Amino acid sequence: MLTSSILYNGQLRTTATHLQSGTVIQTDAPIDNNGKGESFSPTDLVATALGSCMLTIMGINANKNGWNIESTKVSIEKIMGTEPRRIIEVRVVFDFPGEHGLGEKERTILERAALTCPVAKSLHPDLVQNVKFNW
Repeated sequence: MLTSSILYNGQLRTTATHLQSGTVIQTDAPIDNNGKGESFSPTDLVATALGSCMLTIMGINANKNGWNIESTKVSIEKIMGTEPRRIIEVRVVFDFPGEHGLGEKERTILERAALTCPVAKSLHPDLVQNVKFNW
């Protein structure tokens, strides 16, 4: 089953459609790579997918155990390298709300879940995944 279709709109912009839901995402080349930087770049989406996947897997574990991690926020910083141009590091910072009420054991379970999410395990091992959990 196909996941998505992508249309090249010209001027280094694409429109991707998630076929199951019809959700649309536009991408634009970044300013430092001949684009306008008006939307997520493809590499922005890779970095963002890492944080989103980590948080989703944590949410699955939290739901199974009756833990509340609602309002948790994740900040993503993507670091690009050259020769070849590629993502060399993604910095992921989790900020949990003060009222989560989770102990050390629960935190450890959630952190391990995040670090083993499918996107984290799919990225090349040379890509540094710098992850910080602010409980």
